[in-house]
Amino acid sequence: MERVSVPPTARRGRSRQGGQPTALPAAAAPCSLPLFDRADPAGPAVEVLPGAVHVPSWLDGPAQQELVTAFRAWAEPPAGLRHPRMPTGHLMTVQSVCLGWHWQPYAYTRTADDTDGAPVKPAPAWLWDLARGAVAAAYGDAGAYAPDAVIANLYAPGAKLGLHCDGEEPADAPVVTISLGDTCLFRFAGVDRRTAPFMDLWLRSGDLLVFGGPTRRIYHGVPKVLPGTAPAGLGLPPGRLSITVRETGLS
Repeated sequence: MERVSVPPTARRGRSRQGGQPTALPAAAAPCSLPLFDRADPAGPAVEVLPGAVHVPSWLDGPAQQELVTAFRAWAEPPAGLRHPRMPTGHLMTVQSVCLGWHWQPYAYTRTADDTDGAPVKPAPAWLWDLARGAVAAAYGDAGAYAPDAVIANLYAPGAKLGLHCDGEEPADAPVVTISLGDTCLFRFAGVDRRTAPFMDLWLRSGDLLVFGGPTRRIYHGVPKVLPGTAPAGLGLPPGRLSITVRETGLS
């Protein structure tokens, strides 16, 4: 087991109880792509806050289905899908699986220490290429962006994610989030606060959100997911899937 240090500003401590492994329901029979109820072309990149860029409809239907199919494979054990557990003992309502580095509140390791202890799965090269393309779509150039960690969060009905700051990574590289499935309300607070005023943004299936620079350490969360708003034929169970890609700066 490889443990890593985290920045002085990061929260510390991990639950000794471990997470709760989960399993996905079987996929429904595949539907033809014309059943997608949103076939919009990618919209223009919009800077919603300094360094935070939203690109609507960034992924088309086939690309979304490819990601969902890949997620179903990642979710299988070993090192599969689970509810992470907070250091307080509270189980998070989201279900997560990691690639490259395994994240649990609040540390990165190379093994799934909060479940079966298996080595974390590697991410496919095409996913790193997709993330670099996302940064380029947001900022015009991916620069030296070198992602090495993926956290895929599944929001089943009723799940949400409280306001938090991504502080376990030494790197200041931007965070890439691709939304799939149900529409969600994504909320930004401030870099130094969890309180209002908020900047709220609706993220739909296929949307891209990248945040870095002055907003890299901003408090953010998902207080609401709208049931039944996913495009037909996507292959997800009810809810929302976010594919979040990071460059950790860890060795």
